[in-house]
Amino acid sequence: MMSDSANVAAALAEAIDRDLRERGSADRAEKEKAYLKSELDHYGVSVPETRAVVRATLSGQGLNHDEIIELARSLWVPSRTAIDLPRATRESAPVHERRVAATMVLIQSKDRLDAGDADVVEGLLREAKTWALVDPLAGDLIGPLSEKEDGFEPVLERWAQDEDFWLRRSVLLAHLVPLRQGRGDFDRFSRFADAMLEEKEFFIRKAIGWVLRDTSRKRPDLAFDWILPRAHRASGVTIREAVNRLAPEQRDAVMAAR
Repeated sequence: MMSDSANVAAALAEAIDRDLRERGSADRAEKEKAYLKSELDHYGVSVPETRAVVRATLSGQGLNHDEIIELARSLWVPSRTAIDLPRATRESAPVHERRVAATMVLIQSKDRLDAGDADVVEGLLREAKTWALVDPLAGDLIGPLSEKEDGFEPVLERWAQDEDFWLRRSVLLAHLVPLRQGRGDFDRFSRFADAMLEEKEFFIRKAIGWVLRDTSRKRPDLAFDWILPRAHRASGVTIREAVNRLAPEQRDAVMAAR
C-alpha cells in the first residue's frame, strides 16, 4: 500500500505529465532527441514551458520534504508496479521532460532540502548522463545547497574523486552561480579545477573554462591570475572559455603562455 507522501506525489506527477503531454510537439521531440543523442522518450516541450508547468503545479501545495523527494522520484522513473496509478503511468518509460520536471521540483523546493539529500541527488546525477539534466542539478541545486550546508563539503570532495565524470563536472559547476555573482569559494573551485585540469574529458575541460569565464564577469583579474600560470597545462577548450571575457592584453598574455 502506498504511503501518504507517495499518493500525493503520484497524483502531482500525473498532473505534470498530463500538462507536458498536452504541450508537446512531435517535431520538437524528434529534433531534441537527436540533438541530445538521447535514449529517453521525448514529449517535445521547451524548458521554459516545463518550468511553468512545474511552478503552476507546485503553487499552493506546500509540500513537505518527503513529498518533494517522492515527487521527484516519481517523475524521474515512472512506477511500473504501483497499482494505484493509472495504466498509462504504470507502463510509461522514462521521459526526458519528466526528468527535467523532476530537477525543477527539487530546484524550486531547495529551501526544504539539505545535505541529507545528497544521496538522492547523486543517484539522479549518475542516471542523467546528459548535460541537459546534470547542469541544472549542479548549478541550481547543488550550488546553493553547498553554500548554505557545511555537510556538502565531504560530498563534493568525494564526487571530485569519482570515476563518473558527470559527478566531477557537477563539483565544478556547483561553483558557477556564486562566482558569477562575485562571491563564492574560489579557493575550493581552484583546488578541484587544478586537479582536473589535465583531464581529457571534454565536459570537464569545458566546465573549468566556463566557471573561469563567468568568474571574470565580476573579477577578471582573479580568473586571469589563475589561468595564466596554468595555460601550458590547460586544453584549448578550457582556454577559449577562460579568456572569453578577459581584456585583450590579458587574453594575449594567456595565449602567449601556452
